[in-house]
Amino acid sequence: MAPATLPVEPSPSDELDRHFSLPTIRHVPASQPLVWLRRGWQDLRRHKRLSVKYGLIFALAGWLLLLFAAPRPYLFTAAVSGWMLVAPLLAAGLYEISRRQDQKMATTFDGSLMCWTRNGGSMALHGLILALVVIAWERLSAILFALFYSGEIPSVGSFFSTVLLSGNYWSLLVAYVTVGGLLAAAVFAMSVISVPMLVDREVDVLTAIATSLKAVKRNPAAMAVWAALLVALMAIGFATLLLGMIVLLPWAAYASWHAYRDLAQQ
Repeated sequence: MAPATLPVEPSPSDELDRHFSLPTIRHVPASQPLVWLRRGWQDLRRHKRLSVKYGLIFALAGWLLLLFAAPRPYLFTAAVSGWMLVAPLLAAGLYEISRRQDQKMATTFDGSLMCWTRNGGSMALHGLILALVVIAWERLSAILFALFYSGEIPSVGSFFSTVLLSGNYWSLLVAYVTVGGLLAAAVFAMSVISVPMLVDREVDVLTAIATSLKAVKRNPAAMAVWAALLVALMAIGFATLLLGMIVLLPWAAYASWHAYRDLAQQ
């Protein structure tokens, strides 16, 4: 008589896949983000005019945001980091350009906006989630500033010398970077391929976010490299007074599309 076999308990990942019908996630090497950047650069060269148009819109929006936040340093820094948090959703039109290119479809600026009509409800809900995260981060920034900074609020011009370079506010810097880093990591894990997926497929926002989390769990090394590269590109963009964003953000968006196509089984 054959010995009885005990039933195998399904893993949480298996349960998640069945509930949300998640696509299979490929495993990629840690160097794969460099391939995504190369492919993204090729897309940028193919669509120069559309890319520059989007880049100018992003740069203008960034200038207006920073101009509004400039009188309050804590709000200024929160605006910079918050802008980076919502960048994946802002780039939806660029993902649509790449999607149309993959399907050999003609692409115009108006056509790139069709992604909002095809799966607009789920994308709007994702945008609401990101907006709530940005609002929470702005409030957390104000709280951290109030807790760890004593004295008169400096201007943006003197903020770096007063807070960052003086050595008197290490506790503020450590708290700010720790809280902001954890929040940014969570948003990255939720959004790294979820927005391209919402552009490409008619899925609900929970399925897209769950797929993104699964991709990060399956490829921690590649995702860590990819996050570092995206932060470096955005930092260069802000260091050039957002002029670099005219090229860098479309490049990062096209590369993010290729990250999604590479990771999520079609």
